[in-house]
Amino acid sequence: MSTNATATPAQIDDLPLFPLGTVVFPGGLLPLRIFEARYLDLMTDCLRSGASFGVVTLGQGDEVRRSGAKVTFSQQGCLASLVDFDSPQVGLLQVSCLGGARFEFAGQPREDNNGLWRVDAKLLPDDSTEPPPADCADAVDALRLACTNLAAQERLPFREPLVFDDAGWVANRWCEILPIPAQTKLKLMLLPDAAARLRLVADFLRRKGIVAA
Repeated sequence: MSTNATATPAQIDDLPLFPLGTVVFPGGLLPLRIFEARYLDLMTDCLRSGASFGVVTLGQGDEVRRSGAKVTFSQQGCLASLVDFDSPQVGLLQVSCLGGARFEFAGQPREDNNGLWRVDAKLLPDDSTEPPPADCADAVDALRLACTNLAAQERLPFREPLVFDDAGWVANRWCEILPIPAQTKLKLMLLPDAAARLRLVADFLRRKGIVAA
């Protein structure tokens, strides 16, 4: 029977945002190279408090702040928390983040004086824990093989443990590595049905010849 770990959505007030030209998925790893003052301050705060920040997908504008440039971003995203960091030189921080819960805006975003965006956000329910559908076994097997090969080369891009018996986990990991537009990845990430998400991914893999049709 399926279970849902987050039956009652919660709200985070004044959530700091990090707009990026990519999408973070729950359980996914995100490496960041931080040098802007607003994000160096944010990472310092997160290291001290253990708090998360919200990654949202850019619709217009650049990741680096430019004077007078218009910036737009998605009203949904994924929380991220720091799991590792290094400072190879003054003013530069290399961090590894882990994707957490999905969220949507519960108000209008506001910009601090230093350019950091914040918003009140409502957490969305987590994926239910359910096995991959039988008609997606080819997609599961292909990801398992890819992980085995990448691990042998010490290039595994996923955080262990590898959960091949969970439909949402398999779908999310495929979404992270497939060459599809960020806006498409965002729609997949927000799809509330994990099995449906995996079926869409499996269909894409077959159409592209990544797995046998």
